[in-house]
Amino acid sequence: MKNIYVGNLSFGASEESIRALFEPHGTVSRVHIVTDRDTGQPRGFGFIEMANDGEAEKAIAALNGTDFEGRTLSVTEARPKTSRPGGGGFGRKRW
Repeated sequence: MKNIYVGNLSFGASEESIRALFEPHGTVSRVHIVTDRDTGQPRGFGFIEMANDGEAEKAIAALNGTDFEGRTLSVTEARPKTSRPGGGGFGRKRW
C-alpha cells in the first residue's frame, strides 16, 4: 500500500474525477481531498492510496507535472505525518 500526495488540485476537483485520473495506472484504494476544517472548502491538495507499490510508482511518474482541470499537478510519494506541538489558545488557561 502506497500513499501518494497530489498538490495544486483545482478547487473544483472531486474524489471521483481524481479516482478516474489515477485508475488507468492501477487500483485506487482511497481518495481523500483535504478540506479546511472551518469552511469545508477544498485546500487544493489530497492523498491517494494505491494497493500496489509498483502501480503507485508508475502513476507518480506518469502524472507528476501533468495538467488536470487547468492546473499543473504535483504528484509525489506522501511523507509520513510529523507530529507538531499542540498549542493555540494564545496563552489562555483552559478550564
